[in-house]
Amino acid sequence: MAIQPGSVKREEHRLILSGAWVLQHYQQLRAQIALLKRQLPAGDAAPSSTSWTDGYTLELQGITGMDTAGASLVLDFLGLQWLEDDPTVVAELPQERVRLLKTVAATMATPLEPPTSQTSQLRWFLAGIGKRLESLWRQQWQLFGFIGLVLTTLVSTFARPRSWRITSMVAHIQQTGPNAVPIVALLTFLVGAVVGFLGATVLRDFGATIYTVNLVVFSFLREFGVLLAAILLAGRTASAFTAQLGSMKANEEIDAIRALGLDPIEVLVLPRVMAMLVTLPILTFVGMLSGIAGGALVCVTSLDISLFQFVSIVGRDISLTHFVVGMVKAPVFAFVVGVIGCLEGFKVSGSAQSVGEHTTSSVVQSIFMVILLNAIAALFFMQMGW
Repeated sequence: MAIQPGSVKREEHRLILSGAWVLQHYQQLRAQIALLKRQLPAGDAAPSSTSWTDGYTLELQGITGMDTAGASLVLDFLGLQWLEDDPTVVAELPQERVRLLKTVAATMATPLEPPTSQTSQLRWFLAGIGKRLESLWRQQWQLFGFIGLVLTTLVSTFARPRSWRITSMVAHIQQTGPNAVPIVALLTFLVGAVVGFLGATVLRDFGATIYTVNLVVFSFLREFGVLLAAILLAGRTASAFTAQLGSMKANEEIDAIRALGLDPIEVLVLPRVMAMLVTLPILTFVGMLSGIAGGALVCVTSLDISLFQFVSIVGRDISLTHFVVGMVKAPVFAFVVGVIGCLEGFKVSGSAQSVGEHTTSSVVQSIFMVILLNAIAALFFMQMGW
């Protein structure tokens, strides 16, 4: 059965509203109201809170349906105060329709908020910064909790040698160690050559190009060797860990591991973290040697410093402490990078987009934490005089 469209008409001193006053007939009803206003005698007042009810008898019983759009038209036609000024007609309407009219009238009577000012924009900007800081704090809190969970599982696993995942750890060592040696060696060699060129360029003005040797060796033993190796592993290995565990999470393989009564931390996380603890010190040592080799090549070819002289200066002026300082940081960086990569993998929600987002997040977090920890360690060792 078709719904009869809403209509409004004037018969002598009666205003008759009938049909369905809904959004579907909004334009048609609006045109009828405009036409009715133009047909009013010149002496009639415009629709206000009392003009229609004073001059006309309202008949609303013929309205078969009404939504918010229709209610707004009725109130615009009869006035917002009509509900209070004509209680007789209101009493004849269904209660749900009266409640709808009152709700729409209250909304129409509420003044619009003024446009946002510069202060509100500043407030939104500061609120955005606050949300980001809160998200960062929540993220770091989750990281600390996950680190505690990994350490607890690691301690409990040491007491049960039969539960060690030797095969899995060796496979991850192969993936994160030997396969990463060429890129680490090449990058640190090139950076070592660049540091040598920079040192030669600056120190030449002071007649102290011989100290380029100290600059290259000192920087790679303490900072660049471990830092570049850790950053490369953060981009290469942490992302791989996140993608692997994220795919397993999306395929519900981690849930299957729990259903078998196994601990995902013990099965999936510990082998990866232990592999990182083994491979990053090795890659750090490779990076130190490659960086020093790059600097030595620059010294030999551009500064007329022989290889024998280069080695003699290293043995005379560079103490073993600098090498130890660089190597001590490697296990810490390895643990942080491995834990972040695994944590972001566990946080994947199940879609391909989520895998990509958390993979990116793991790389960014790992590099940020490596640089932050390196800065803190540099300040600590400098204050200790090491």
